[in-house]
Amino acid sequence: MIGRIQGTIVYKQAPDLLVDVQGVGYEIQLPMTCFFELPAVGSEVSLWTHFVVREDAQLLYGFNSMNERALFRQLIKAQGVGPKMALAIMSGMSANQFVASVQQGDVSTLVKIPGVGKKTAERLVVEMRDRLKDFAGTSPLENGGQSPEPAMMVAMDNPLDDALSALLALGYKPAHAEKAVKKVATADMDSEAIIRQALKSMV
Repeated sequence: MIGRIQGTIVYKQAPDLLVDVQGVGYEIQLPMTCFFELPAVGSEVSLWTHFVVREDAQLLYGFNSMNERALFRQLIKAQGVGPKMALAIMSGMSANQFVASVQQGDVSTLVKIPGVGKKTAERLVVEMRDRLKDFAGTSPLENGGQSPEPAMMVAMDNPLDDALSALLALGYKPAHAEKAVKKVATADMDSEAIIRQALKSMV
């Protein structure tokens, strides 16, 4: 089990991250709420991780705090919720917002997340209400204050395309994602800003 990663950010394009740890590059996927808090390429980062082994792949998911990882682990225990849906849920709202929605039985907010229909949302409320009763909330770790010059950074050709790719990777339908991106994007926005505003517009 890989429980924590500390190294240098080599590449990032939402929701994917490549971290160099003493010459070994780890590919990690993060919820967008965690991704937005990452430092620049070339900076040191420390992430709590959850390792998933499948017959066809080995996947690593990253989080800025232990509480965020704990929520992810509770989500994938819920019936019908796999890692991809858990990632989408935690991208659409913060851990604290999700917990509040569950505790308040706010199904209408949960169904706005891609892949979460009314039955799934209702099941999440029922299954997770007791599990999250004592959830402490998140307290992201400091990711180091240094920001050296970016190293091995891959240039992004088009922030709109990058933002659209990120939303599709999170499970949003192409037409829905494209509409949200075009609605919020302006010429001076980078891909992360577009993704942030697109997610806000859809939840």
